Amino acid sequence: MKIEMNQDETIRIQGMLEYEKKHWQSGKKIIAGVDEVGRGPLAGPVVAAAVVFHESPDIPMIDDSKKLTSEIREYLYDIIKAEAWYIGIGIASVNEIDKINILQASYLAMSRAIDELKVRPDHLLVDGRDYQNSALPYSAIIKGDSLSYSIAAASIVAKVTRDRIMQNYDKNYPQYGFSQHKGYATKFHLDAIEQFGFCSIHRRSFHPKRFSDLQLRLFKNDQSY
Repeated sequence: MKIEMNQDETIRIQGMLEYEKKHWQSGKKIIAGVDEVGRGPLAGPVVAAAVVFHESPDIPMIDDSKKLTSEIREYLYDIIKAEAWYIGIGIASVNEIDKINILQASYLAMSRAIDELKVRPDHLLVDGRDYQNSALPYSAIIKGDSLSYSIAAASIVAKVTRDRIMQNYDKNYPQYGFSQHKGYATKFHLDAIEQFGFCSIHRRSFHPKRFSDLQLRLFKNDQSY
C-alpha cells in the first residue's frame, strides 16, 4: 500500500497541525500528542501512546484511528514508528482497571506512555476534556484525535498496539473471539461469556448505566473475582 500526498491532503494535514504550530512558534520544540484506547471494552487492558514529531511532518491519511480501516492503521503505524522523533506506549492492566477504575487507569496508561518517551515534552496535547497531570503543561482537546495531528498519530499507535495484544489473547482464549471484537460487547462476545463464563482478562468493574441487562446479570452473578 502506498498513499500519495495530494494538495487537498496537504491542506488537511496543515490544518491538523495548528495546535502543534502554536507551540512550536512559541519556542516549544517537544510537543507530544497523547491518546488512549480501550475504555469501553469488557476485556483487556487500556493502552495509551504519546507521539512527538519534528516540525514538518507530512504523513498522509493521519486521522482519528476510529475513522480508518485496520489495513490503513497498520500501514500508518509502521510509517509513524519510522518518522516520529519519539514514541512512548503505556498500558494499564485489567487488574489495575478494576482496582482504580477505568478513568484513573486511562490516566495511568497515559502517564506511562509519556514516561516512556526518551525526552521530557515541553507541552502535551491530550485527547478529551478531563485529563489531569500537574507534572507537565498540557492542553486537553475535545475530539483531539480528529483535530490534532500528533494526537491522531497517538490514537493510531495505541489502537494498533491494543489490537495486537487482543489478537494474542485470542490464541489463549479462542472461544471468546477477541481477535474479532477486541473485547468489546458484541453479541458474539456476550454469548461466549454466558456460555463459558469469565476468563482472566475480563474486567469486573463497570458503571451499570454503560451496560445491558444481560451484561449486568453476567457480572452480578460472577463469583470468581
